[in-house]
Amino acid sequence: MLAGVHHVAIICSDYPQSKHFYVSILGLEVIAENYRADKDSYKLDLRLPDGSQIELFSFPDRPARPSYPEALGLRHLAFSVGSIEAAVAHLTQHGITTEPVRTDEYTGKQYTFFSDPDNLPLELYQR
Repeated sequence: MLAGVHHVAIICSDYPQSKHFYVSILGLEVIAENYRADKDSYKLDLRLPDGSQIELFSFPDRPARPSYPEALGLRHLAFSVGSIEAAVAHLTQHGITTEPVRTDEYTGKQYTFFSDPDNLPLELYQR
């Protein structure tokens, strides 16, 4: 029935900062950017190389979502990468701290976690 993940929606607190993070640092492609005056909100559609998308929204005065300790619900968003080392080096060059690289005990693949500008948990996972 399901064919894949189409998109993930993220609500950010600082639209210019998050747009810079997802576009300039993580390298996602801008598909469309729209300002919705009736909601005082931006909607930025971003594409990853595999065709999946992120919808980045800005809404005024949204409450923070609890993340640590882990709250019930969606835990994190994981991105696949060819090289964990290269991806960590890229993030470090942009002042983004990652957790120590770990190895998945079931797949043998390397992974690490980092956070977006709103402290949402993101993961890099070796292809």
